Amino acid sequence: MNETDVVIDVLRVFCGPDGRHGNALGVVREGTAVPGQAARQALARQLGFSETVFVDDAERGAVDIYTPGSRLPFAGHPLVGTAWLLGLDVLRLPVGDVTVRRDAELTWITARPEWAPPRTLRQYASPAEVDALAVPEPGEWVYAWAWQDEGAGRVRARGFPGRGDGVEEDEATGAAALLLTRALGRPLTITQGAGSHLLTSPTPNGRIEIAGRVTPSHVLTRGPR
Repeated sequence: MNETDVVIDVLRVFCGPDGRHGNALGVVREGTAVPGQAARQALARQLGFSETVFVDDAERGAVDIYTPGSRLPFAGHPLVGTAWLLGLDVLRLPVGDVTVRRDAELTWITARPEWAPPRTLRQYASPAEVDALAVPEPGEWVYAWAWQDEGAGRVRARGFPGRGDGVEEDEATGAAALLLTRALGRPLTITQGAGSHLLTSPTPNGRIEIAGRVTPSHVLTRGPR
């Protein structure tokens, strides 16, 4: 590896209790190695993860988030993963500051629901109906969900970004979980995708907490483009 290589930590975020599943995330700790939105967008597209994070200031917690096709003002799984990786207590985004806390193997972030990009929340009658869904045509971001156990707040969900950027289904989606929690007004335990787990809880000040487990996967390097 030479000094111009970009190093990307790859994590799995919102893993199940057994450490499996989770949504892949790329984190560029030295964000200054990839200056400018065009270069960052190109790297995010090359990596192909649902999101890639560029850390602009690790001490302050300033981060920049990209999907393969766009820049995001807020996203849940990148923030949970980056907070875990760098041991941060605050993450700073253009929309505002996201606070972090830790509880055993869980990393919690607290954010305002209005920061989340729009999602269509579509309820189904049963988890089996959610499991049977085909990937819809591109056009809107659909979060399909059903109660597994309404009394216990347990939800089965799948996320379909609909962006036409190669990510047909999102394995675990913090922003959508945040919006569903606001809509239902209660704590939730969500099983999404192949077996990822997200925990959420409303707070008295109108914010919502999102938590998950994070597992390191591997490290990539990319040369200058």
